[in-house]
Amino acid sequence: MASVNTNYGALVALQNLTKTTNELDMVQNRINTGLKVGSAKDNGAVYAIAQAQRSRVAAIASVADGIDRTMNVIDTGLSAGETISDLLVQMKEKAVAAQAGDLSATQRAAVASDFNELRTQITQIANSATFNGANVVNGLSLASGSNPLNVLLSDLASTSSALVHGFSGAAPGVGSPVPSRNATLTTASEGAAAANDMVDGDFINITRGGTTWSIQNTAGKTINTFVNEVNAATGGQVVAVFNDTTGQISFYGNDNTTAFTVSVTSATGGGGTARASTFLENTSSAGVANGAPGTTRTITAYDFTVGGTGALNGAAGWDIGTSASTASTAAGLIDAALTTLNSNLASLGSQSKALATQKEFLGKLSNSVEKGIGQLVDADLAKESARLQALQVKQQLGAQALAIANQAPSIVLSFFR
Repeated sequence: MASVNTNYGALVALQNLTKTTNELDMVQNRINTGLKVGSAKDNGAVYAIAQAQRSRVAAIASVADGIDRTMNVIDTGLSAGETISDLLVQMKEKAVAAQAGDLSATQRAAVASDFNELRTQITQIANSATFNGANVVNGLSLASGSNPLNVLLSDLASTSSALVHGFSGAAPGVGSPVPSRNATLTTASEGAAAANDMVDGDFINITRGGTTWSIQNTAGKTINTFVNEVNAATGGQVVAVFNDTTGQISFYGNDNTTAFTVSVTSATGGGGTARASTFLENTSSAGVANGAPGTTRTITAYDFTVGGTGALNGAAGWDIGTSASTASTAAGLIDAALTTLNSNLASLGSQSKALATQKEFLGKLSNSVEKGIGQLVDADLAKESARLQALQVKQQLGAQALAIANQAPSIVLSFFR
């Protein structure tokens, strides 16, 4: 039927042209931003995972900054300690010189004056070895038990009970091999009795700060899928990590101030509690706030001041001006102080090296996480370039098709000639 009121061909052409234009806009946006997932409307699940991991990269950077500051505190203390060690060597030289029996009283007094001046500099140097308000060598700002220097070593804190997979028998750790991350939750959870196994339909619930996220164990769901779902569902507030060696899934909060709990419930209303006690490593799955074990380290500080509690505890009483015997006694005490001081410096150096190793690891970890984010959200520009050209041609053809379709009603005029 020929009609001038309804041009179906033009409607179809316009619809296809609009679709092509929308695809072209999307491709151009990917090329402009370099991202295939730039917002939640592009892919909500991937965007949530990427944002959670971006948050983790930022957290890792903050941890690395904290390690840097602590290393600077230690390095400042090391510089002071090395200078103090050099001063003790010079004091030992004066003490040995004062043991000479041919020294006059005036000469001995001059040597003692130099000795005392060197000793005076020690406390001044120790008190000056401060970085960002912290000092690890003056025994004051970091006195043990009063104001220790704690450094955060990991961005993961506030750990909850771990989920256990791949174990059978009465207790975790006995029985079948550890499953791979591609094993399903159902087959991987072998409890003391089949009735207590995790089954399809059960829910693993994570409650934190008044919010509960429930992830259901559907048929065929793998451990790896479950871990990713936890990270996506919580928006990075709780991170699930699977350990290929132990077969455990551990949960970590994105801060160490908010506790959370993990529980299991049954979709059918029966047996959920029994399965929870088997599936969870501990029957109590309350999250721990204010720091998980091993995420922080307390730096061991020392006291290098004269008369303090450290290596130079009795240094204020060292005397080389009275006689050769007192000078000899002082030399022996200086040797002992040097031994203790150098041992303390070695400990500070080891702590600084350990922090440097941790920082190097965090750098590699951050690179790996950023690589993962890129694989999730970055656009393949070579592919998008080829698609752009194809869509541009398709758009031109669509425009021509629409123009042809718009001319179709004019054939009706020929019917009236």
